[in-house]
Amino acid sequence: MSTQLVIFDIAGTTLLDNNHVATALQSAFSQFHLTISLEVANRVMGYPKPVAISMLLQSQFKQHHEASDPVVQSIHARFLDEMTRFYQTSPELQEKDEATKLFIFLRNQGIKVWLDTGFDRLTTNLIIHRLQWQSHLDGSVTSDEVNQGRPFPDLIYRAMELSHISDAKVVAKVGDTPADLQEGTGAGCGFVIGVTTGATPPSQLATFPHTHLVETLWEIPPILGLTEN
Repeated sequence: MSTQLVIFDIAGTTLLDNNHVATALQSAFSQFHLTISLEVANRVMGYPKPVAISMLLQSQFKQHHEASDPVVQSIHARFLDEMTRFYQTSPELQEKDEATKLFIFLRNQGIKVWLDTGFDRLTTNLIIHRLQWQSHLDGSVTSDEVNQGRPFPDLIYRAMELSHISDAKVVAKVGDTPADLQEGTGAGCGFVIGVTTGATPPSQLATFPHTHLVETLWEIPPILGLTEN
């Protein structure tokens, strides 16, 4: 069964991320006199950011707060400030593995290309416009646009709905975190592809359900049965 839709994560998968997101999360916590390491911050990459903050408050500080609680929202607001500043101005912002070229290649094969992410819509749009991806994507869906973000499959189901695709077996999910792999597996995707050069150490990523692990995005076309001319 031929793949009709590929859904890529953003940071760490199609966007080069040298701990930029984890550092922003660390900085947001520090503004409330809460200290977390980059290693700890990276453990919650892939989740909707309010959920990630709630998880860290529980695991590191034994504070139980729902994602909608004021303290979580306050830390999240600082995180968004950090990310907006970085994505608006940093010269370090760049795609991974010629992602744009891959998007074009897949779409030329008749495959729809979507992004899904733990970011909110405003942050996602900022990234897409800064990297000039607008004309190379069929769409994107963000964690604030569904009831439950990753690791739940809602983001994938939303992309499928908007792409008029009903069978998840013709969908490939690509991401660099355990939450990405859990999301793709939960949705029943035909391919669940982990990228080992992102936020999660390869040995850890390999322990989560997947169909394939890759180091670079250009290992994906052969997995899908595609060859470059």
